[in-house]
Formats: sequence, C-alpha cells, structure tokens
Amino acid sequence: MAVLKYEEIAEFLRARIAAGEIAPGDTIPSGRELAEQWDVSRATAIKAVDVLRNDGVVVAKQGTGFVVTETPVARPAGARRAGSARILGGMPFLRVGTPDWAEPPAHVAAALRLSPGTKALRRVRVLQLPDGTPNSCVEAWFPPDIAEVAPRLADTNPIAEGTTRYVRRQTGRGPAEGVDVTTVRLASETEADRLQVTQGAPVAVLLHTAYDDQGKPLVCEEGVTPSSFFEQVDTYAM
Repeated sequence: MAVLKYEEIAEFLRARIAAGEIAPGDTIPSGRELAEQWDVSRATAIKAVDVLRNDGVVVAKQGTGFVVTETPVARPAGARRAGSARILGGMPFLRVGTPDWAEPPAHVAAALRLSPGTKALRRVRVLQLPDGTPNSCVEAWFPPDIAEVAPRLADTNPIAEGTTRYVRRQTGRGPAEGVDVTTVRLASETEADRLQVTQGAPVAVLLHTAYDDQGKPLVCEEGVTPSSFFEQVDTYAM
C-alpha cells in the first residue's frame, strides 16, 4: 500500500532513532525544519511528529521542542480501549528477549484459529509503573499470514508508528472487532519472574484478540497483571 508523506517522514525519523543517530534526550528536527527538508507543508510535518509523540517515541520539552524518550512506550496491538492489563495512554516497557516463532498455548492457537503444531510470531514485553515496578507482562502472538508480510514485527526495536498502523500499512488489514476474555489464576514460574512476584501469586489474565472486517484474526495478546494492580472499569448507558 502507498505510504502517506507524513508516515514516510515519521518512519525516516524512527529509523534514525532506532539506529542511534538521534539518541535518547536528543531533539528531533522542528516542524519547520522538517517541512523545509521534505518540501511539505508544516501541517504535514507536524502530523509526522504527532505519530512519534502518540507512540511515545518523543515527548515535548518546554523551550526545546520534541526529544527522544529514554524508555519506549507500549501501545496496544489491537487499538483497543484501556483497562489495567490493557494499556491506558501508553506505559513504559521493557522488551523481553527477541521476538521468536513458537507454538502458542492451546487457548491462543484457538483464538488465532491455528492448526495444531502451527507456529506464530511471539513478542513479549513487561509494562512498568513510573518507579520501574512491573505492572504486567504481555505476550503478543501474530499469525503467520500477518507476521510473514510484516517483517519489522520480528525486530526488537520499537515500531514508532505502532504495530496496528504498521500491520495495516503492510497488509491492508486493520482491527474491526476485538474480543476480550478476563480470567483469574495463579502466576506461572515464568510470569512470577517477569512480574517480580512469588510463584503461585494470584494474577488477572486478559486475553485480547483483534479481528479484521472479514473476521480473520490479526493478533492475540495475553496480558498478565498481579491482583494488587488489576482494576477493570466499565462505563455504559442505563
């Protein structure tokens, strides 16, 4: 699919940031500078910066402009509303290991409609509170028909435009419906290690699956949150 000019500018800046050419704490070019460099309107340049700001790659600093953040910010892969294991306004995170191909747990495979033995691309991150305490750990699983045509999902670097926008650009498919299933259980050994809690501690588990307008799954995320941090708030008409 064709890339819009502001997306091209945002991607160019993201690549420079990922390569270390613009380091954390450094100021990115201003909207006026970008407009001149790329021969676009200032509104287009500002929209490009907004992409990076909305994805937590840069933050506004008074008297300076926009600077690269010290810590990447997590955004949901399914453009969903927020709850506790979900992501409210973005949250600092640490990537765990390197994205890899693995056979997902049975309940994730069922959500993605994968045949037994089929592998999916797994991305793992730990979301953090402001003091660095783990808030939740999230495993995102992408089916082969998505991951194979969206190669940056296998990179450890943050995707500045966000996974949802990137996947839409690569595949032409975006989320039209989400299904969330919340359960409670005890933390596994791996989860306890990631969350810095004792093995067997109570946790809330949110299984989120995003589907396109044809009902085909795009991603399945499993967010695990210690019971002391989990809160779900629903607002509805009566």
